[in-house]
Formats: sequence, structure tokens, C-alpha cells
Amino acid sequence: MASDRIEVGVSYDLRRGYYITTTTNVPPTAALSLAGLRKQIEAALMPDTVDVRLVLDRVARLERDRRRALPLQQPR
Repeated sequence: MASDRIEVGVSYDLRRGYYITTTTNVPPTAALSLAGLRKQIEAALMPDTVDVRLVLDRVARLERDRRRALPLQQPR
């Protein structure tokens, strides 16, 4: 098994969620969260062990920061 590091460009669209903008042996992928996107990329590249680095553009960074700033909902 090879251990490689790949960088994947990511953007955000309100209708599609996070999606891949640059492809390097990765099929077009979209997900509602960055963690989901990373898991889909890793699954698509199996059986190789890959270190996925998501490179966010401005829109994706702003959305990530907006989500981080949201207050946590308390269970009722």
C-alpha cells in the first residue's frame, strides 16, 4: 500500500454543499460537511492509504468559519 499526500481544491455552494474544484484522480464529489467530503475522497481512493489535504477557497473558508461560529444547540 502506498501512502501518498494529495491536495484537493474545495469550494462551497449553498445548493450543493462542499464540492471538489480540482481533480487529481478523484471523481466529482459533493458533501454537506468537510468531514463527509474527506471520507468520500478517501473511500474513492481505496485501497491506497492517502493523506487528504483539503485546500479551501475563499467561499469554502467563509462557510466553514460561519458554521464554527454558530452556537451549539442545547437538547431540550
